[in-house]
Amino acid sequence: MKKILVANRGEIATRVMRTAREMGIATVAVYSEADRNMPFVRFADEAVCIGPAPSAQSYLRIDKILEAARLTGADAIHPGYGFLSENAEFSQAVEDAGLTFIGPSAYSINMMGNKISAKQAAKKFDVPMVPGTDVPISDLDEAMKIAKEVGFPILIKAAAGGGGKGMRVVESENEFESQMRLAQSEALSAFGNGDVFMERYVGSPKHIEIQVLGDKHGNYVYVFERECSIQRRHQKLIEEAPSSCLTPDIRKQMGEAAVAAARACNYSGAGTVEFLVDEHLNFYFLEMNTRLQVEHCVTEMVSGLDLVREQILVAMGQKLAFTQDDLKINGHSIELRVCAEDPLNNFLPDTGKLLTYQPPKGPGVRVDDGYEEGMDIPIFYDPMIAKLVVHAATREQAIARLCRAIDEYKINGIQTTLAFGKWAVQQDAFRKGDFDTKFIEKYYKPEYLSSLDEESSRIAALFADTVWQKDAAASRKPLAAGASAVSKWKMRQRS
Repeated sequence: MKKILVANRGEIATRVMRTAREMGIATVAVYSEADRNMPFVRFADEAVCIGPAPSAQSYLRIDKILEAARLTGADAIHPGYGFLSENAEFSQAVEDAGLTFIGPSAYSINMMGNKISAKQAAKKFDVPMVPGTDVPISDLDEAMKIAKEVGFPILIKAAAGGGGKGMRVVESENEFESQMRLAQSEALSAFGNGDVFMERYVGSPKHIEIQVLGDKHGNYVYVFERECSIQRRHQKLIEEAPSSCLTPDIRKQMGEAAVAAARACNYSGAGTVEFLVDEHLNFYFLEMNTRLQVEHCVTEMVSGLDLVREQILVAMGQKLAFTQDDLKINGHSIELRVCAEDPLNNFLPDTGKLLTYQPPKGPGVRVDDGYEEGMDIPIFYDPMIAKLVVHAATREQAIARLCRAIDEYKINGIQTTLAFGKWAVQQDAFRKGDFDTKFIEKYYKPEYLSSLDEESSRIAALFADTVWQKDAAASRKPLAAGASAVSKWKMRQRS
C-alpha cells in the first residue's frame, strides 16, 4: 500500500493522514468547494476538488471519489466515519475498481447495516437480545399481537435507520396504530425503506459499546468498552473508557458477545458493537457500526493502540499482532465532542466565524480538530469542531483534567458545547457513574449554564479586584532612590 485516498473531511481526515504519514504512506485529500482552505486539504500530499459544498454533490459521490483515486494513483481508500463509511455499494465499488477498501466487506456492511439482519445474525451466536421481533413487521394486526406478547411500552424502530429517525415509543395499545404508521412513514422518507421492527422499550438504559478488531485470518479481539450514555437527540456528546459501572466479569461477557457478533458477519477491521445495559447490568445487543467510531480516541488512550494503524494493517492482509491476553486497560479517558451548538437553545447548530480558536495543551490532553482561528463553520456538514480527549491514572483525575482543559479552550464567535461539558462532568450523577441515556432530560436545564457563567464572572471579578488592590498598595510605597515611577504596563507596551 503506497497511497491512501481519504474519502472524508475535517478532523477525521487529518487523523487518518497522520497515521498514514507515520507508516510512510502518501495521502490524497478530496474536498468540496466549501472546504478548499481547510487544514486537512493542506496536510495531504495531494488534494482533489470533487464538487460543490452539499454532500450529495461531493462527499457522497462515489464516481467522483473513484475518479480522484484514479487520477492520483491511490491504491486504497479510507472512508473515515459518516458519509460513505457504512455504504456497502461504496465498499464494493472500491474493490471492483481494483483498490483496497480500508474497512469491512460489502457483505459485512450489508448484514450489519440493516438492524433486522443484524439481530438475526447475532442471535445465531447467542448474543443477548431485547425481547421483540427480528423480522420486518407491516401487518398491523400481527404487530399488535406481538406487542401485547412482548409487553408495553414498545419501541418501534426503522430497520435501515439510525440517529433516532423512524423511532417511536408506544406506551399503550390505544396509540399503537398511529405510532406504527408514523414510524413506517418516517423510515421510508429518511432511508428509502419503510421496514420497521419492534422490541421491548428499555426506558433508561446505559449505552455501552465494545470496540472489536478482526483480521482476514479469523482472529478477533475486543478492545474493551466505551460509555456513551450522555446524548442529545440520540447522538453522543461525552464518551469515556472504561465504563464506571462494569465489573470485570460483565466486561468479559460483553466483549465475548461483541466478538461473536463480529464473527457472525465475517467482519474484518475495526468495528463497534453497541449494547443497551439496564439498571441490573443486563446487556442487550443494539447494533453494530461497521466503521471507525468518532469516540475511538478514548479507546486508544487506555489501550495504547492506534486503531487507524490496525485498520490499515488488516486491510493489507496482515494478522493482528496481539491476542486478547495482551490487551490491558491503562487509566481512564474522557472525550467531549466540541460542537458548534448552543446548549442554551436546545443544542441547535450555531454557525459563524471562529474569531478566537486556541485549543488547550498540557499533560494528558489530546485535541483532534479540523478548523483554525478565523475560519467559518459551514452549514453543510456536521457541527462538530473538535474532540477534546483527556487521559489520567484515575477517573477522578480525568474529570479534573477535562475541566482544566475546557477552561483553557478559547473559542469565540460561535456557541459551543464546552460549558455544557464542564457542567455535566461536575454533576454528582456523573461523578458517581449513576446516569443513563436520560441524563440531559433528568438533570440539565439551560439556566444552569447561565448561573455557572455568572459564578465564573463573580470569581474573575474578585480575582481582578484582589490583583488591583495589591497593585494599588504597591504603588503607594515610597520609591527607592533613583527608581522610576513609570508604570510597568507602559514599559511592557514599549517592548
